[in-house]
Amino acid sequence: MNADVAVFQIATGQSLVTRLASCEADVIEAQRLRYRVFREDHGHLSSDDEVQLDSDDLDAVCEHLLVCEAVGGRIVGTYRILPGDRAGQAGGFYSEREFNFGSGIAPVMRRAIEVGRACVAPQWRNGAVIMRLWAGLAAFASNHGYEYLAGCSSVRIDNDPARAASICREAMRASPGPAAWRVSPRVPFSLEVAPSHAAVTMPPLLKGYLRLGAYVCGAPAWDRDFDTADLFTVLSINRLDQRYVRRFFGNA
Repeated sequence: MNADVAVFQIATGQSLVTRLASCEADVIEAQRLRYRVFREDHGHLSSDDEVQLDSDDLDAVCEHLLVCEAVGGRIVGTYRILPGDRAGQAGGFYSEREFNFGSGIAPVMRRAIEVGRACVAPQWRNGAVIMRLWAGLAAFASNHGYEYLAGCSSVRIDNDPARAASICREAMRASPGPAAWRVSPRVPFSLEVAPSHAAVTMPPLLKGYLRLGAYVCGAPAWDRDFDTADLFTVLSINRLDQRYVRRFFGNA
């Protein structure tokens, strides 16, 4: 694992360190944060969660991007990165467990990093950590010659499938991917429900991806484990909104 470190100052004067996990202890702490955010905060607990870690077989193959407090080193944000040339070692991309990939998306994925398991500690959800995570992703892709960021973007259902469907429809309408990049869900999340009367508010992460210029490459899949509607999104580094280029690549 690469232990390159970059330090970013945030507006309050506190500092954060953005780096890649360099040891097993780093990965375990990231898995513990993921558990707190994905399992405890959202109530998706199971009887075998005694270790209180969110982990799977891909963790050993992936890089783990971390944002840590400079004083004390506590991990407050993380992303998981699966480089395209390592997907074979992992038995394929995580996204392929939810979507059928066509021949058109395969060349893209060979030049992509698949990102996922994004989470930020509750007390740090002020935008500072996610900005540093995105800067880290941009730097990793640029430094290693990858052209795309890809992965599943989740919309929580929360017993309101009409709301989730409205969000998915709006995302698909706002930024449809090229026809050749389309994927199909293995377990579809139905969009054939009455429109929600509530205002459509995009989840912050999905909203951020779309603002950066990401494509939504087909209909959503239903993730039974987390009860989310997942959209497969692809961001071309070359298509990155120019308002963000200096912010991400300049600071990373």
